[in-house]
Amino acid sequence: MTNLQSLLETKEAMPLGACLGWRSDLISLHVASDVIIAVSFLSIPIVLAVFVSRRSDLAFGWVAWAFVVFLAACGAAHLLDIWTIWRADFGAEGIVKAVTAVTALATAIALWLLLPKALALPSAGELRRAVEALRQQIRERDLALKALEREREERRRAEEMLRQAQKMEAIGQLTAGIAHDFNNLMTAVIGNLERARRLLPQEGCRQLARAIRGAALGAERAGVLTHRLLAFGCRQPLAPNVMNVNDVLEHLADTLRRTLGGNIRVVSNLTFDLWPTRVDADALESAILNLAVNARDAMPEGGNLVITTRNVAAADPLVAQLGLAAADFIEIAVADTGIGMTEEVASRAFEPFFTTKPLGVGSGLGLSQAYGFAVQSHGTAVLDSTAGHGTTVKLYLPRAQIAATPSFSRSFAPGLLTKAAACP
Repeated sequence: MTNLQSLLETKEAMPLGACLGWRSDLISLHVASDVIIAVSFLSIPIVLAVFVSRRSDLAFGWVAWAFVVFLAACGAAHLLDIWTIWRADFGAEGIVKAVTAVTALATAIALWLLLPKALALPSAGELRRAVEALRQQIRERDLALKALEREREERRRAEEMLRQAQKMEAIGQLTAGIAHDFNNLMTAVIGNLERARRLLPQEGCRQLARAIRGAALGAERAGVLTHRLLAFGCRQPLAPNVMNVNDVLEHLADTLRRTLGGNIRVVSNLTFDLWPTRVDADALESAILNLAVNARDAMPEGGNLVITTRNVAAADPLVAQLGLAAADFIEIAVADTGIGMTEEVASRAFEPFFTTKPLGVGSGLGLSQAYGFAVQSHGTAVLDSTAGHGTTVKLYLPRAQIAATPSFSRSFAPGLLTKAAACP
């Protein structure tokens, strides 16, 4: 305590101003410099204190607090330098400088000890590179997730196509079996009716003759229905020949216009260099007529029926999507501008006897016959329809290796694929 009092004793000491000869210019220089230094030393720790208190995540925040104490002591020392110009309180100034020295030494030792850890910290450039690497990983993971989603969606579609194919195959086998047996029965009925007609006497029994003729006509209509069922079940008798489908469509154009009426415009967009295919011409015409009649019924107020042909190479992803063999195919698209179908109706459109028409209007076998013809010809059929936006049915038939000679020389743009359905 006595030593502290002796340090603070100022009777024998002279103020610093006396050493400066009380020259105002020197005193002003010292005061101004010390004021600026003191204000700077005191403001810097305030900034550090605010920063450290708000950033609790700093790894070495205690070092900043050491700097706060050290800089505050330095600022206080410079303020005392100003005070000692007029008052010789050199003891108090020495105590403050001693405190400053202790804090400076402690801070310096801490910094030296902290130096290896500080050097081990990543630089700003390294952090940027690390962040960019993480971003790249995120982008790659996002791409992988998107690819996984696409694969999952493709698998879902493939499973849906498989279920549809299995269902259509089961229906086809059942239908074909029933139709085959029924056709045999109808053959016997028609044969017996014809025999009964021949056994009737030339004169008389007119009512009986009319009844026999009516029964024969009914049996013949039943035979036509049976033939359509066999077509869906891929059991109809076919006589395939190599041909250019464009020739068949050109030959069928006038028939289509007469069948559809004047309020429906028939447009043919046929590819000039269409590949040949091996199909039954009569069955093809029947399939196209069935598709056209369905389109007509979907356009009661009139519209457009567009028939398009194009080549589909084996490398086209569409071939794999449809589950077809890796080979070349031709596409026949029949599109209308009618009322379209809902998704539920479109999923059942190829089923035999399925129809949305009123009772007694149509048998519901038109689309199923076209589907069965395409499948029996080693191809498939797909349907794309949206309610209120028309329907497009596409037949895919395999390319024949023997060339067929086209009978016309027009070139039109091929149509666009929109959605594929399953095939057995």
